[in-house]
Amino acid sequence: MIKVAIVGGTGYTGVELLRILATHPQVDVTAITSRSLNGTRVSEQFPSLRGHYDLAFCEPNIEQLCACDLVFFATPHGVAQAQVPALIERGVRVIDLSADFRLKDIPAWEAWYGQEHAAPALAQEAIYGLPEVNRADIADAQLVACPGCYPTAIQLGWIPLLEAGVVEPAQLIASAASGASGAGRQAKTELILAENSDNFRAYSAAGHRHLPEIEQGLRGVQPSGASPAQVTFVPHLLPMIRGIHATLFAKSSAGLSPTELQTLFEQRYKDEPFVDVLPPGSHPQTRSVRGTNMCRISVMQPQDRDTLVVMSVIDNLAKGASAQAVQNMNIMFGLTETLGLESPALLP
Repeated sequence: MIKVAIVGGTGYTGVELLRILATHPQVDVTAITSRSLNGTRVSEQFPSLRGHYDLAFCEPNIEQLCACDLVFFATPHGVAQAQVPALIERGVRVIDLSADFRLKDIPAWEAWYGQEHAAPALAQEAIYGLPEVNRADIADAQLVACPGCYPTAIQLGWIPLLEAGVVEPAQLIASAASGASGAGRQAKTELILAENSDNFRAYSAAGHRHLPEIEQGLRGVQPSGASPAQVTFVPHLLPMIRGIHATLFAKSSAGLSPTELQTLFEQRYKDEPFVDVLPPGSHPQTRSVRGTNMCRISVMQPQDRDTLVVMSVIDNLAKGASAQAVQNMNIMFGLTETLGLESPALLP
């Protein structure tokens, strides 16, 4: 059994980790931390987990965490970088669900997140946890930076095209929309039901902090010598709880037919357990991935013109966060990659 702790267990990603790990046959969750809820039983805070955990929240304790095989950090940005170095020194493996170790460009991280990075050397060593690209490196990693939700949906949609070099990399446009849970479990006026229901709006159109992560990942899969990918990214808030729908636009540079495009995507992802390339003409729906680690993708070439359209859907709390973290854990410990992640989507 893998002995696991979760640092920061009161947010949506933390409770989603608890939900998934509750039935994982190879995991024993031994500690879950929260300073504000220290001593409160998990089942009291989250009644959905009654009967699954006999645990109470506790304050972070380095000795307790170091007794684990793996520690998940489901904390706000800036928290993990202060605590992870001590765990790494003691040989503990870490999966961080925040953005602390995703970017290699530390000045860019500091500019986008508005604080000084406390562990820049570890950020260089961390493996970016997108299994569809970095599976071999994840297997040997001590520190994995789990990708963000928008970056996961967007990168998986564009990777086949950029790897093959068949689109103009400087003319990439991503219009993506997320459910309200993507903003976290916090009290904000714009997220309450009366404000968010029956409403649809864009935000951070002038620049979103997931942009450098998206571009870093896309540039990493491009052929040597290719012009670096440049993305115009506009996120939107959907009046629903969970899910991301990314509509991606790219200008074709290779003249592939719709059939050839479909084949390109099918061949790229044919061995990926959590990427489903839909039949030609399909429109993926967020409800088809709710509660799962699946990304469903379709590719089209409207009117046979040179603008390609890729649609990609994920659950922002699952493939966009906690379920992908568990997928990384399975890879790191040599388990079947799909273990604990096989449940179909929730419907309705």
